[in-house]
Amino acid sequence: MKHTRWFYHPLFVFIFSILALVLSLFLSIYWYTKASKNLETIARKFNIDPQQVLKSETWMVILVLSILVGIILIGIFAIFVYSQKTVQLYRLQHNFINSFTHELKTPVTSLKLFLETFLKHDIPRTDQITYIRYMLQDVGRLSDNISRILNLARIESKSYAGAFVDSDMVQLVKDFITENHHLFEGCQIEIHDPDDAPFTYTVNVPLFEMFLINIFTNAIKYNTSRTPRIDIVFERQKQRLAVHFRDNGIGIPKTEIKRIFKKFYQVGRSDDMTAKGSGLGLYLVQNIARLHKGRVIASSDGPGEGAVFTLLLPRRR
Repeated sequence: MKHTRWFYHPLFVFIFSILALVLSLFLSIYWYTKASKNLETIARKFNIDPQQVLKSETWMVILVLSILVGIILIGIFAIFVYSQKTVQLYRLQHNFINSFTHELKTPVTSLKLFLETFLKHDIPRTDQITYIRYMLQDVGRLSDNISRILNLARIESKSYAGAFVDSDMVQLVKDFITENHHLFEGCQIEIHDPDDAPFTYTVNVPLFEMFLINIFTNAIKYNTSRTPRIDIVFERQKQRLAVHFRDNGIGIPKTEIKRIFKKFYQVGRSDDMTAKGSGLGLYLVQNIARLHKGRVIASSDGPGEGAVFTLLLPRRR
């Protein structure tokens, strides 16, 4: 059975269909041309003007056949592309379910173990505090995963709360880091604003904070350094504003850079890089940027060289 499976591959079916259609067109034209020549011979035999026997319509018929076959080919190609995208989306969803199940099951199992330990044993106060901290970390992981799913649903349905207001983005980032410093303990975050001038843009503050939490979490999660570092650089360009988030993490392979913003997509598993999370963080980041009329681009010198995520926003006149 394994030797016959290639007959059912979409690519083989697509190529076979095109070849069959092109061959049909060729045979039809060949048959029509030959039939026209036979009719012309018969017309001359009986002293009939050949122009009256389909001669003038030959190329018109060929042209119409070619156009119809072209339309059919375009339809087949569209169906093929759609089917391939559907298969790819199915695979991404399958990977998401597997990884997200792991992300939920691991902290739940850990919490259950700690609670059973509290129930069965008398534990010294110092050990209790240690275990409680572990439990809070697991609860935080669960909360983050659930929040991402809920936020994704809100953004895709455009039912997010809050208005777009003019804000100094430098100060907004500083306030966010100050208010959430407990989430980034052990991480060094530096803000660089060369002009020391207001970096004003119209933003939805809750959405932009969601953008920042995903960028920071991604930089810390995919990092093997003793001290994760994030450098935030604000740059004023002629036509746009740019905010660069540079980290010292594990980097991104060149072949993966264009795919990392896709829904459910995770960097492929390898010996030195394991897929983590749900595959929704950067998808949320890109969608939030688009809601602000901008986009996010990524760059990296390769595995082990860190990564740079740049938010590009149109500059107002």
